[in-house]
Amino acid sequence: MAVQYKATGRRKKSVARVILTTGTGKFIINGREFEEYIPNPATRLDVLQPLELTENVGRFDIKVNVFGGGITGQAGAIRHGITRALLEVNPDLRKILKPAGLITRDSRTKERKKYGLKKARKASQFSKR
Repeated sequence: MAVQYKATGRRKKSVARVILTTGTGKFIINGREFEEYIPNPATRLDVLQPLELTENVGRFDIKVNVFGGGITGQAGAIRHGITRALLEVNPDLRKILKPAGLITRDSRTKERKKYGLKKARKASQFSKR
């Protein structure tokens, strides 16, 4: 049994549980292939950013269980989870990942709806007369 590195990543309403194992670079999200689950190439680059910065592409098998939110939020959660798992593998990678802003959890979430308004800030049109 290979060594496993587990981490949790979060973004918006999404939570990703990431398991890194030493391997050949197989990437599975919710039982589906990486390219199949995230079809947008720009979003795929975003997810792989921590691996590319630390030059670990193809060195780990990645298994992800992600739920909540949409594709972009889930991609951000997976990226955060991969970053945290890489820090477990080697804490020295922090000096590469920290300046890139990958360690910090993106705390921006949807603002709650206020009463009397249509959405969080959208109000009905004001009429003086």
